[in-house]
Amino acid sequence: MTDTTETSDGITASYEETDTERLLTFERDGRTAAVAQNVEGYAMLKVRPGADGDELERYYGFDMALDHAAELLGVAAHDLPVPDAAEDMGM
Repeated sequence: MTDTTETSDGITASYEETDTERLLTFERDGRTAAVAQNVEGYAMLKVRPGADGDELERYYGFDMALDHAAELLGVAAHDLPVPDAAEDMGM
């Protein structure tokens, strides 16, 4: 399992790899959003309200998934810190 955390402007991003998926979770002021992809890294990205939440939408592109995650947190996508380990998520 690989874990990475990064914080910027009150937003914390946590990246982890489990047995089944790559998971990038954001937290800001008690609100969360998560972007998940299968561990092989080739499937569409799933946006959830949290790490264990129900899927809200699927995206091919990482930028689109980040836009949705940012919307859930009430910030701009460019404000989300993305740990280096998660930079290659998406198709």
